[in-house]
Amino acid sequence: MLGTILLAILAAFALSIIAAGVKIIGQAEVMVIERLGRFHRVARSGLNLLIPFIERPRPIDVRYIEADVSGMKRITAGTTSRIDLREQVLNFPSQPVITKDNVTIDIDAVLYYRIADPQKATYAVQNLPYALETLTRTTLRNIVGEMELDQTLASRDQINKRMREVIEEASIGWGVDVTRVELQAIEPPRDIQQSMELQMRAERERRAAVTNAEAGKRAAILEAEGLRESQVRKAEGEKEAAILRAEGQASARLAMAQAEAEAIQRITASLPEGQAAMYLLGLKYIEALPAVTQGKGTTIFLPAEASGVMGALGGMRELLKATAGQGTPVGGANQAPYTPATPRPAFKSIADGTSGSSIAGSTPSASSDK
Repeated sequence: MLGTILLAILAAFALSIIAAGVKIIGQAEVMVIERLGRFHRVARSGLNLLIPFIERPRPIDVRYIEADVSGMKRITAGTTSRIDLREQVLNFPSQPVITKDNVTIDIDAVLYYRIADPQKATYAVQNLPYALETLTRTTLRNIVGEMELDQTLASRDQINKRMREVIEEASIGWGVDVTRVELQAIEPPRDIQQSMELQMRAERERRAAVTNAEAGKRAAILEAEGLRESQVRKAEGEKEAAILRAEGQASARLAMAQAEAEAIQRITASLPEGQAAMYLLGLKYIEALPAVTQGKGTTIFLPAEASGVMGALGGMRELLKATAGQGTPVGGANQAPYTPATPRPAFKSIADGTSGSSIAGSTPSASSDK
């Protein structure tokens, strides 16, 4: 019975030794192997044999994100001898940061990194996740402390870039390659948020007022331009109409002048030389005489020079008579013989009474109206 127990103990001890000496490492995983407390090699993926009690893997500190039954995620710290070479996420709770204008804001950042050198990640730093978290916090405070609140809210890309540069420069000696640094959330205090909302609302109202004013201005400009264009076109139309009327009047006057010139040429050709002017003067006098005698109960005094005009009329009669001997009289076939005009006084009066118009000689004194 005792021998069986000892045999079982020896078998269990042999199995434990074999288990300690045989290590199967998965893909994208490595182990840092120490021999007698010193670094010996890095065991890669696959089957690896270790010398029991002489060689052993060196554990490192890690952090895990675990989710409970309710779905709440939490970060769990621990140790492992298998180093994961894949890209890892280091997420830590938000921290208060003071800006340049003394505003305290809460910033939640996340860090993406990958272990490039397992030996340095094991021996160069005591706790790699805590070191990266602390470095990220201090770098974030230094960068945000140099910015004001508005600049911090509007410069996330710039903050991410500067943080990555600083963290990557410090973590090179730890065998870590920092791939990305992101700010998940920036939360200012509640009163600051209310002030920002009021400012945003006021800015939007200002933009709306400016837009409405610009629209009204544009509408007024378009209306003024339309009115100006209509007035210009109206003026151009009136100008063209005036030009056309003037051209029509000019054409009419030119036609009348040509007709009158042709009539004068014919009269001049039908009368003896030098008598055409006297004929035309007498004709104009006869045409104007009805207008002079218009009115009722009116006495008009003519100057003594009017006797010359009357004499011109007599001369026209004699002229027509003289031309009748050469052919058909100008005045017609039944033209009465001409009698020379008798001398007239210095003034003549033309009176238009109820019985008709008469021409009588008068003394220089004025006559009264009937």
